Amino acid sequence: MQLVRETKNLVRLTRFGMVNCFLVREDDGPTLVDTGVAGSAGGIRKAAQTPGAPIRRILLTHAHVDHVGSLDALVSQSPRVEFAIGQRESRLLRKDFSLDPGEAGKRLVGFPGVKSQPTLLLNDGDRVGSLQAIFSPGHTPGHFAFLDVRDGSLIAGDAFTTQTGVLAAGTFKLLFPFPALFSWNCQVAAESARKLRSLKPERLAVGHGQTVESPLAAMDQAIELAFRQCGKMLN
Repeated sequence: MQLVRETKNLVRLTRFGMVNCFLVREDDGPTLVDTGVAGSAGGIRKAAQTPGAPIRRILLTHAHVDHVGSLDALVSQSPRVEFAIGQRESRLLRKDFSLDPGEAGKRLVGFPGVKSQPTLLLNDGDRVGSLQAIFSPGHTPGHFAFLDVRDGSLIAGDAFTTQTGVLAAGTFKLLFPFPALFSWNCQVAAESARKLRSLKPERLAVGHGQTVESPLAAMDQAIELAFRQCGKMLN
């Protein structure tokens, strides 16, 4: 597992060159955002010990397999760890694929379910330590991003990717088609991307790709492309 220190508060952990999760420094111990694919628990725990404290809490951006893969292993080895996910997204942890009134999108795939039970269900604007929870659906029905209010770092989950340039969820690019293939609703995803851009983050940290400093211009281009592509698909 590759470790990259993005700021004094943020460490990116990357497996297989493309699957990221993040450690966020807090005074009472680090917060882990997402858990990577299965088999990542050992590397994550080792990285968390580097600052000298075990993982204090786990936040999930969403319930796809590459974000929850090591959750059960981490929770079973640290039974006192707090574990939070968005209230809407929590149903997908139980493989409950029912939709709320007014929701519509592609077939929901890539959700393996987990055994662990959340200790906290998040709503838009909630604070967990230094992280503000931002409801940003579209990639999945209950996707969340997390903004570090200390330095403007936005951990965007899969609302954006940067593998082949900054892309919003739902956008198709031949060299990296996954943001389109695995996103549930392109229109909602584009609207969420615009919401996240309105926060004016200092850096954009994502589930797939490198962290981007001063990302606003690139986010603007990604949002424009997302709305343009989605409009064509809907027409």
